Amino acid sequence: MRRVKQGGGWPAVWYTWRKAREAGGLLKFWRAMRSRNACKTCALGMGGQRGGMVNESGHFPEVCKKSLQAMAADMQGAVQPEFWRRFGLREMRAMSPRELEHSGRLTEPMLHEPGQPGYRPITWDEALGRIAKKLIETSPQETFWYFSGRSSNEAGFLLQLFARLYGTNNVNNCSYYCHQASGVGLTSVTGSGTATLTLEDLDHADLAFVIGGNPASNHPRLMRTLMDLRRRGGKVVVVNPMVETGMVRFAVPSDVRSLLFGSEIASRYVQPHIGGDLAMLTGVAKRVVELGTHDEDFLTTHCSGWAELRESLASTDWDEITIKSGVTKNEIDAIAADYAAAKRVVFSWTMGITHHVHGVQGVQAIANLALLRGMVGRPGAGLLPIRGHSNVQGIGSMGVTPVLKQAIFDQLESHYAVRLPTEPGRDTMDCILGAESGELKVGFCLGGNLYGSNPDSAFANRAMERLDQVVYLSTTLNTGHAWGVGKETIILPVLARDEEPHATTQESMFNFVRLSDGGPRRLEGPRAEVEVIADIAARVAAGGSSSGLAAVDWQSMQDTGRIRTAIAKIVPGFDAIGRIDDSKQEFQIDGRTFHQPRFATPDGRANLHTHDLPDLQGAGEGELRVMTVRSEGQFNTVVYEDYDLYRGVEGRNVILMHPDDIQRFGLRAGGKVTVSGPAGRMQHVTAVEHPAIRAGNAAMYYPEANALVSRDLDPGSKTPAFKCVVVGVAPQDSIPSADLLAGA
Repeated sequence: MRRVKQGGGWPAVWYTWRKAREAGGLLKFWRAMRSRNACKTCALGMGGQRGGMVNESGHFPEVCKKSLQAMAADMQGAVQPEFWRRFGLREMRAMSPRELEHSGRLTEPMLHEPGQPGYRPITWDEALGRIAKKLIETSPQETFWYFSGRSSNEAGFLLQLFARLYGTNNVNNCSYYCHQASGVGLTSVTGSGTATLTLEDLDHADLAFVIGGNPASNHPRLMRTLMDLRRRGGKVVVVNPMVETGMVRFAVPSDVRSLLFGSEIASRYVQPHIGGDLAMLTGVAKRVVELGTHDEDFLTTHCSGWAELRESLASTDWDEITIKSGVTKNEIDAIAADYAAAKRVVFSWTMGITHHVHGVQGVQAIANLALLRGMVGRPGAGLLPIRGHSNVQGIGSMGVTPVLKQAIFDQLESHYAVRLPTEPGRDTMDCILGAESGELKVGFCLGGNLYGSNPDSAFANRAMERLDQVVYLSTTLNTGHAWGVGKETIILPVLARDEEPHATTQESMFNFVRLSDGGPRRLEGPRAEVEVIADIAARVAAGGSSSGLAAVDWQSMQDTGRIRTAIAKIVPGFDAIGRIDDSKQEFQIDGRTFHQPRFATPDGRANLHTHDLPDLQGAGEGELRVMTVRSEGQFNTVVYEDYDLYRGVEGRNVILMHPDDIQRFGLRAGGKVTVSGPAGRMQHVTAVEHPAIRAGNAAMYYPEANALVSRDLDPGSKTPAFKCVVVGVAPQDSIPSADLLAGA
């Protein structure tokens, strides 16, 4: 298909009309989008009590394809009974992620048992009874509990409380496969693992760095902010191995001038090699110091580790920097000059930074660069991890981590007069390893697609198959329901956020807590997440398997207001959530926004870090660096459209390669190839000529390309290296048939 020349614009307007028709008409769709509920997709902070399509600053209209896609999916009709008769696991596994998503809303509990071809419906009582029975007879240390970022603060708090009182710390969330490196890295710098600024700060910045991300596709509402920054004379430096159409030029549909004429976004576009960010960032920091544009007084007064960083930068060789980054000295000088000339700078990044084995170090290097000129701890500047799902940050705030923060641990024990487990909990990858080894028997998944978000898909499939029971709380079907099945698998249909019978809360990437009113159910059958969790917990407590569970009146916890009362007393910074039912006042969480250079570290100073630069991977003969990417037609593992409008690509079983690499590997553009990676091999992949990507690098779509990704992790955050996969590529007909069968 033909690639568009800019992001957004009229194609986005026409797409809106199409989605409205799919959802039952424009008026019905408009009412759904305008309801007082937080957006279901990214964590930019839309909706809540200001109404849908309103950002935290009160600007209207704010809308993007992601929110439209999610809303239309939730407004689908029910999965028809005929589906389950026609499609067993074998047939479901042949379906694409898009086909599964568009099969309809789940409305009744489904069960898959050993020896059966597929799922069959069961009653709610049987489903909950089976789950409770299995938990009662299973040791808590043989279970794990996985949380999606789409769920509410209330559901997250309640389920982690259930798991702890049941007796395990095997509690983790989807951030371990996305932004955990941001949380770990930021905590090591400022003492807080979240953004240091508010949305309003971006309105006063005169320079923004967008590093390792593509907000035009994945966080489109941020494009208005970048457009406004450029209009007031500011600059935007984009760092990405691939030139993304929407990051060069974007037409904001809600702005008439931009819609008609388009808006320039990037004032400078830099293309390092995949994995070269840490070296490039170190080079920019080195040049800033060489120019004498660093803030010596700030570094001496408000930072620790300045002497060590200054010595490390001085001793790092320029040839090492340029070779390992793939960025020339002249380019680095130009970036440093842009930075030196700016007065208020925001540093933002996404998973192009965190999805590496040195992800935490990449975040620390960004923070180093910001601190060099005192761009943290002041208004209009700061550090901004651009987080994915709408409440992934809130889920973490609620204590959904293997190791609870001491303050939450102490308050939970005091509030409920219980003793919590102290055995080490497992992170997400460790749970998959434990399932494969047989150490874990039961997996409980609050939303998401655990299978689809895992590297090494074949291993994830084997691991999940060894579990005695897997439980999913889901709204629609995904590949996890087809491939992530245990010996017994139960799917529980739950309500979407705007269908909940009680109000819920969510937390944006700017540490802002929003209140969603809920709304009328669209279909009979699904239940609220907190009702399901409380019911199961009550049944397990009645079974007497854990004395700690008896400390909670679980039936009363089906009321989210009761849960918020507990959160206000237990989670630091959330006092105001206990009054939000009456006040309706959404709030900024205390202790996370730094407008003064006093940080949440023990001594109040920010910490600088030194790093050894990693070698550039995939530079050998016959090697190619691949990063997994999303299209503008998907959100995380959910695929809404099989085409990629902004990159001009039809289908998803493709590898985007620079023309020089297609020639180097002896391939034909449009021809079928086999891609071999550290975890496996993908066949019948189409080689797509894509000059926008830096030669020596390539891109493939996530989650399909997870079949190639190894289980190598960043040691600090336990996050897989989805963005740097060294592969070999060969024409399909050059692979001996025996080898093809072996790699299938």
